[in-house]
Amino acid sequence: MSNDIFVWVEQFKGQVTGASWEAIGTARGLADGTGGSVVACVFGGEGVEPLAQEAIAYGADKVLLAEDETLADFRVEPQAALLAKAAREGEAAVVLIGATFRGRDLAPALAVELDTGCIADCVTLELEDDQLVATRPIYAGKLLSKCIIPERRPQIFTTRVRAFPKPEPDSARSGEVVEVEPALAEEDIASKVTGFNETEGGVSLADASIIVSGGRGVGGPEGFEPVQELAQTLNAAMGASRAAVDAGWIPYDHQVGQTGKTVSPDLYIACGISGAIQHQAGMRTSKVIVAINKDPDAPIFKLAHYGIVNDLFKVVPPLTEALKEKLG
Repeated sequence: MSNDIFVWVEQFKGQVTGASWEAIGTARGLADGTGGSVVACVFGGEGVEPLAQEAIAYGADKVLLAEDETLADFRVEPQAALLAKAAREGEAAVVLIGATFRGRDLAPALAVELDTGCIADCVTLELEDDQLVATRPIYAGKLLSKCIIPERRPQIFTTRVRAFPKPEPDSARSGEVVEVEPALAEEDIASKVTGFNETEGGVSLADASIIVSGGRGVGGPEGFEPVQELAQTLNAAMGASRAAVDAGWIPYDHQVGQTGKTVSPDLYIACGISGAIQHQAGMRTSKVIVAINKDPDAPIFKLAHYGIVNDLFKVVPPLTEALKEKLG
């Protein structure tokens, strides 16, 4: 029986998400413990072939490569059908998928295709007595739960973005590249991609190592200006609480929380955010949390590693100036 671990490599216009490389690194560590191989699944349109060698450099032993127009833009039907076919034929033991928006769409569809279990948003994956045990947050991140998928193969897990280390690529690694055909023809795919709308530029929340967020305490759209300046100084992504988004002060793309994006940066700076449980659910796993709020009883302080009890407009501008001087 195979111990191979399959990893879906998510790409957009030839650029692979960091979550996929993190998943390959995690798979590499697990496979080294079980004697299995890491199989990267690179599915896309014409021109994704270079990603196969990149996947090998990050730790894959084998790459299943599909280049077809039906796979050019992400649609769950052709991706799930081909990944399911590959997992069946390769007798995959485990399938890892990054817990991005696309990954969260794909994983449950794949579980249905394969009639197996799926554990979402894992923050650790460990082997215990030959059983893969996942740890994931529950109750809006208040508790951590250990989960297993008994008596099912393959077992599907989605890995929380930035919860796992990204491996260093090794260009000297070698591996096998196998070309595969798509599982669905265009006429069999119900959904169609008609185009894309681009949001304003800036650092992506999902990939950011530093995030500076504003909440109700900024007082209005103009209140985000000092918060944005601090973010730009730190080359950080801009985040926001649901209250600020609901008020129309900042677009939804910036929302962090249970109904927004889940993030795990190295540094999270919360400016004027009280820290409702829904917001905490989206940023609780940040490695270092700094809270700036004039309410000493704000819930965010119970979660923060460092807290500043003061008006953000008295703290953020001088902090930004000091950082500009320090960072040059």
